[in-house]
Amino acid sequence: MAAFDLKLVQAKAARMRRDIVEMIASAGSGHPGGSLSAADIVATLYFGGALTHDPARPDWSERDRFVLSKGHAAPVLYAALAEAGYFSRDHLKTLRKLGSILQGHPDCKKTPGVEVSTGSLGQGLSIANGIALGLRLDHSPARVYCLLGDGELQEGQVWEAAMFAAHNNLSNVTAIVDHNGLQIDGACDDVLSVGDIDRKFSAFGWQVFEADGHDPSAIIDRLDEAASIKGAPSVVVCRTVKGKGVSFMEGLCDWHGKAPSAEQTVQACDEIATLIDESEVAL
Repeated sequence: MAAFDLKLVQAKAARMRRDIVEMIASAGSGHPGGSLSAADIVATLYFGGALTHDPARPDWSERDRFVLSKGHAAPVLYAALAEAGYFSRDHLKTLRKLGSILQGHPDCKKTPGVEVSTGSLGQGLSIANGIALGLRLDHSPARVYCLLGDGELQEGQVWEAAMFAAHNNLSNVTAIVDHNGLQIDGACDDVLSVGDIDRKFSAFGWQVFEADGHDPSAIIDRLDEAASIKGAPSVVVCRTVKGKGVSFMEGLCDWHGKAPSAEQTVQACDEIATLIDESEVAL
């Protein structure tokens, strides 16, 4: 993995959070809660050295692949791709607009850097497995990272894919769970508990790691460990807070899928601006 710069990743995550809020506010719809909870995870992947990628060559055969299984959190992926230089930041204000390359869910045919069109929850890990098998056949060293929501784990297909990955020893697959404990209808444990996520993945034959999903240093350490595993798939369960970074959104399922007002957008961006002194970092 490339050298890790904590201040850089934190600054990138802060800028991504601001972009998430602003683009959803401009669209008048979208999913801020789960996008904000995953910002530190995605920033660590793209800017912390975990993900081998090249914005100048989106189709580079040796790149690692990132599958956003929780496709409704598309704003966090768009923010990262724009920050990395896959497309102009001007596109962010066109989120969910007719003709935009940035639709409500990722579209790999329209958006540079998007590997897979996602949105139907539960399908991403199966797709990641297929990509991983293809990479194995090509004797490629590339890895596949798949970000799932904890509410998404209620989908049966996730566990079919988990069995498949373990059965086929897909050590080039790392799943990441954004474990914020909430979904659109309330607490995940109240809607349909999946029990102990760590023990469940372990029972399915996965190597399990835990991390504070808002601590890039912890995330990169666990991803590094996961990349060293041979003979089995790995999962990093990241404990997060829905709406992280915006006080009036944090820990509330109400902000799963609605846009902030103009006044709320100003407040949110003011709060996010205090997260990091960007002047300390060469962005």
